[in-house]
Amino acid sequence: MNPALLLPAGLAALLALAIPIVIHIARRTESRTIDFAALRWLDPQPKPRRSLTIDERLLLAARLLLLALIALWLAAPVLWNAANDRPVVAIAPGADAATIAAATEKGDRVVWLAPGFPEHGALTPGAPGDVASLIRQLDAELPPGAPVELVVPGTLDGVDAERPRLSRRVGWTVGAEAPAAQVASPAPPSLTVRFAPEAGEAVRYFRAAATAWIAADVAPTFDAEPFDRAVPNSARHLIWLASGPVPVPVERWVRSGGVILTALEARIPVEGETVPVWRGMAGEPLAVAGRLGRGRVIRLTRALEPAAIPQLVEPDFPDALLSMLDPRPAPGRVAAVDHAPLTGAAPYDQPPLDLRPWLALLIAVAFAGERWLAMRRQRAVAP
Repeated sequence: MNPALLLPAGLAALLALAIPIVIHIARRTESRTIDFAALRWLDPQPKPRRSLTIDERLLLAARLLLLALIALWLAAPVLWNAANDRPVVAIAPGADAATIAAATEKGDRVVWLAPGFPEHGALTPGAPGDVASLIRQLDAELPPGAPVELVVPGTLDGVDAERPRLSRRVGWTVGAEAPAAQVASPAPPSLTVRFAPEAGEAVRYFRAAATAWIAADVAPTFDAEPFDRAVPNSARHLIWLASGPVPVPVERWVRSGGVILTALEARIPVEGETVPVWRGMAGEPLAVAGRLGRGRVIRLTRALEPAAIPQLVEPDFPDALLSMLDPRPAPGRVAAVDHAPLTGAAPYDQPPLDLRPWLALLIAVAFAGERWLAMRRQRAVAP
């Protein structure tokens, strides 16, 4: 541990030590003159003798100590390399009990791999969060010499595409593999299409996509009607193939949470900026999306015909349409044995230990002592 001062200029306050010294020299304790008979034998005009005398030396020492502590507090003293380097065992929620029991014997400090890194004896956290980010944060907050053991379940959720790269080599204990949960595949969205007479031919592209989303022996959920027909309240995905402004009821439906894909000639407001959600072979945007209230607006940037968008007749058009209308979150599950942290990252600078809270306590004690010495009834006087 290396002591240091962050604000050495604060030591200039030590000049204030001269104030109580001057006061104690100048101030003499009050005394009364008592006449008695033997005074007549003394010289009435003796030669005065002066001597430098300081009264109440203990009180002066207490005041000097108080001022010195305040000056040191102003200089912001710290201790570098004072972090706790005890071995740490971090347990990710979801690890099996047997693995946790064996791992807790390897470190003096056992914490949960959860926000705030609560102690293991505290309440068990809920579902694991961003495990990769928490591992990087733990590596950054611990001193370089602290050994770390990570205990994780057999499968990690919510991980990054890249394995964590840390500044130290850590232990990586993988628990038993949990039984795989049966996850039902989400049902494909139902399509509602409203089209103008001149866009009737384009409806077939969306009917073919809706048919490709389901099994061959199942009829698609597909509602195609002229644009003057009302949009059902139960609809969630609307294809609007008509030019001109989108009717107010349809715009209101989008604001309440609907998703609309419009042709190039349609006009509907969009809040904020738009981002490309469908690109061509050369990377050119074929459709852009933006927000409107609680809903989404997807607008084609080209005419809805194969000459302008060749992807309409490609086999991957149903997948592209599905990702635009109902984007799925990126998978974030990986086997823990394949996601052990790498090493090679630069060590993080640890913040110094601030000593001012402890100095504040000492200042309070010194002030209380000074007040007691100054206010007591019997105060010693220097002879």
